[in-house]
Order: sequence, then C-alpha cells, then structure tokens
Amino acid sequence: MAPLIDRLLQTCVDNEASDLHLTVGRPPTLRIHGRLRSISTGPLTPEDTTSLMKAITPDRCQQELQETGTSDFAFSFQDKARFRVSVFKTKGFVGVALRLIPWKLLSFEEIGLPETIMPLLHRPRGLFLVTGPTGSGKTTTLATMVDYINTHLDSHIVTVEDPIEYYQEHKKCIVTQREVGVDVPTFDEGLRRAMRQDPDVMLVGEMRDLATMEAAITAAETGHLVFATVHTTSAENTCNRIIDAFPQAQQEQIRVQLSVTILCIIAQVLIPRADTNGRIAAFEIMVATSAIRNLIRENQTYKINSNIQTGKKLGMMLLDEHLFELFTQGKIAEEEMFTRCRNREDLVAKLRDYRYQMEMEAKQKMRRAPGPISSR
Repeated sequence: MAPLIDRLLQTCVDNEASDLHLTVGRPPTLRIHGRLRSISTGPLTPEDTTSLMKAITPDRCQQELQETGTSDFAFSFQDKARFRVSVFKTKGFVGVALRLIPWKLLSFEEIGLPETIMPLLHRPRGLFLVTGPTGSGKTTTLATMVDYINTHLDSHIVTVEDPIEYYQEHKKCIVTQREVGVDVPTFDEGLRRAMRQDPDVMLVGEMRDLATMEAAITAAETGHLVFATVHTTSAENTCNRIIDAFPQAQQEQIRVQLSVTILCIIAQVLIPRADTNGRIAAFEIMVATSAIRNLIRENQTYKINSNIQTGKKLGMMLLDEHLFELFTQGKIAEEEMFTRCRNREDLVAKLRDYRYQMEMEAKQKMRRAPGPISSR
C-alpha cells in the first residue's frame, strides 16, 4: 500500500492541490484552488483507508486514534513537500485529511501582505493576532512574518505548534520550534515554559482555550512579541472572543490587559482567483492606536470598524474594502466578493457607484476622441 500513498501524494504535489481527502465510499479527492476534484479511481474501501492511514501515521498517533478517535501530525514526503495530517474515525471507519505545506517560505509580496506590517515586526513587545477560518492561510502568514524577523533581527524565537508545519532555519535568529504532543504537552504549558528560555519572540499556533489565551496575554505583557492565531472573522470579533472567553469577574481586567498588549490583528480569507489559477488572500488589518486601545478598554469594540476606516495612513483596512479592491483589479469574481463580504448592502451601493463612474468616464473619453477626417 505504500506505493499507492506515494502516488497519491505525488499527484497532490503535481496538481498543486492544497488538500487530499481519503474517505470510505469515495475516490481520493484533491482540493485544487478551493474546489474538490476526485481522482479517477474507484471508491475507497474501509480496508483501503486503514492501510493508507497506517502507511503514514506514527505508532503514537495510531494509538491516539484508537483512544480518542482523532490524531494530528505532520510528516515529510521525500524531499518534495510536507503534509499536515488529521486521521479520524467516521461512522466507525478511518478517514484521512492531508494539508500540503509548501517547503518554500513566501514573501510579503507573494502572499499580498502590505509592507506597512513590517515596522510592527520590529516592536519589542505586544500581541500580534492572525485570524480567519480553517484553511485561510493563517499559518502561512505567520511563517512569513517569523521568517522576516529571522532574516532581519537578532532574536530568540520560540514557537509552540500543533504540529510543526513550516521548518524555520536559524538565520540571524535562534529558532526553537516545539511540537505539542511531542516536545510539550499543551500550548499553554509550552508558553509558560518558554518564559524561562530567554525568548524575544514567541509564537503559539492557536489560542484555542482560556489557559492559552491567558498565557499569551501575560507573555506579551511581560515584554515579549507574541504571535498567535484565532478562529475569528474580524478584528472586532477577535477582541470580543478573547474577552468573552474569560469568566465575567475577570473580563474587566482582561479588557485592560488586552488594550495594553494588542499590537495588530490581521483577519484573512483565501479566494479563488479570476485572472489566473490559484487563490489570493483578502485581509482586514487593524493596528492598535491609542483610540482603538481606549475602545477595547471601555468595552466599545463595536466602534473599531470606524477607526479602521479612518486609519488607512497606518495601513489599516476593512475586509470589504480589500475585497472590492481585488474585484476592481480583476483578481476575484463579483460572486466571490459578495460571498465573503461582511456588509453586502454597503458593497452593493459601492459597486453601483463604481460602475456609474466607469460609465461616465467611458462617455467622456468617447466625447474627447477625435472624429473621422472628412475628404473633399
């Protein structure tokens, strides 16, 4: 069965697929540019998925699968790619979902992240959050920013990941990467232990529980630059999600701590491109100004969007603004823009005004164009 899994992984790499799904009753399925595409073979049997799982899954993870019904890990496919894997039980059978992790770390330009973010990466302390749904490229964005620090600064970077996806080489920095379940038991334990490892920069793969949120905020408060991901869809929702995770009696204190430590929030989505193959990221960027910090402290996060709109000089932008910009540049389709926008009515009005303006400009060009030359 090992040759079959090798062929499937090679097909994933050759087609630049982001994911490979192995499910009983369906052929192996790739996700290519956001769309599911089945490989032209027969449906997988329970024996097939079990054998494919065993060909790539470490013994400890197979044991965890039997005990808990799920296990996550990462592995290298020869020297061609790395995969993040989730093996799980479904209807009593085994299923496998593999996410392709590119070897190559991407630049700011390649992922579309504005260079206005770069000065924030030179800050000595603060909490920097990257948010978005599953599969929105959060890990890639974090890896790009960590690589920038690794290339330009002199720091000790400690990461706590589940699993380790992008391998970071030592450049100007020392990079200590720890994997949950292998090197350290939990995210919050990894953060607490990192405090005694002389870190300058800390990265926690996901703030998924109260203990990890508390550890990340404390680390940022005590003078470290801390990166983390959260499964939220906007800057405003991210602040609310963190605060609401704490008991009512602690929320006032957390508002104060978050207002002091928050540095930047990037919310992102990945969208199929209209101009070429592949996908492109759309961002919402909030940079913590004194006004925004005050809104967080005073429990007025509903006003954050207004501050983002007026903070364009600092590199801030709302997601809908970036979606509209990508649409007018011909990079995404109108349908994709409206599918992922937050305020459809405002965007409809903005699109109507834009088309009217384009129509008027076209008419003016026609009026200015020289007429035909008459002959006598």
